[in-house]
Amino acid sequence: MNNNIIIKVKLIILILVLNTNLIISAQEITNPEDTEVWGPTPLLINTPSQSLPSDAIILFNEKSLDNWKKLDGSKALWSVAKDTFTIKPGTGDIITNQEFADVQLHIEWRTPIVENVMGQNRGNSGIFFQQRYELQILDSFKNKTYVNGQAGSIYKQFSPLVNASKKSGIWQTYDIIFIAPTFNIDKSVKTNASMTVFHNGVLIQYNSTLKGSTTYIGLPEYEFHGKDSILLQDHGSKVSFRNIWAREL
Repeated sequence: MNNNIIIKVKLIILILVLNTNLIISAQEITNPEDTEVWGPTPLLINTPSQSLPSDAIILFNEKSLDNWKKLDGSKALWSVAKDTFTIKPGTGDIITNQEFADVQLHIEWRTPIVENVMGQNRGNSGIFFQQRYELQILDSFKNKTYVNGQAGSIYKQFSPLVNASKKSGIWQTYDIIFIAPTFNIDKSVKTNASMTVFHNGVLIQYNSTLKGSTTYIGLPEYEFHGKDSILLQDHGSKVSFRNIWAREL
């Protein structure tokens, strides 16, 4: 036999052996209970009509910003009225007191009605997970800008699958699953961060794998870190927020 024939024969034998093993393994399971998993039992939670899970962490209690602070640890200075708080331009970003890794976040936001303003200056803010990974907030209803910087973009990395934006002055929602990056002992990246996002109930990011921390200039890259706060950005626009809650995953 020449070498090519020998190789083909070996491959055929290997395929037959593998297929035989698979058939035997499948035939060995004759009891349906052998493939049933009974534990650990998932935690039972309640989901009332307002869709607030019973295990949710309330990040805004409709009365104060006690669950938030400025970057230097001092009191958050954004304006609170009724069940809403609004960016007070020039007072700086705010972050949650609690730090998170993998998290589900629900947040409702509203961009202000402004005239003769277009692009990135119209209702601009952002949600930064672990103070590093930004999901963009912007008035993107008939507002032309670069698509990886419009509402629902993972800023400068991924454009949204569709534009689900409503007009300015109307409340909108984000429901976000953020999976934090993990790192090896030597502080190199083990697994990248990812996001899945629904904007007003519409899927706009599906398991998007982040290339690193958000950057305005240059390309994103990772830096070693642990759990960290969620940050809301003061970009100079009077964006309002309400009904914010999170679930640790």
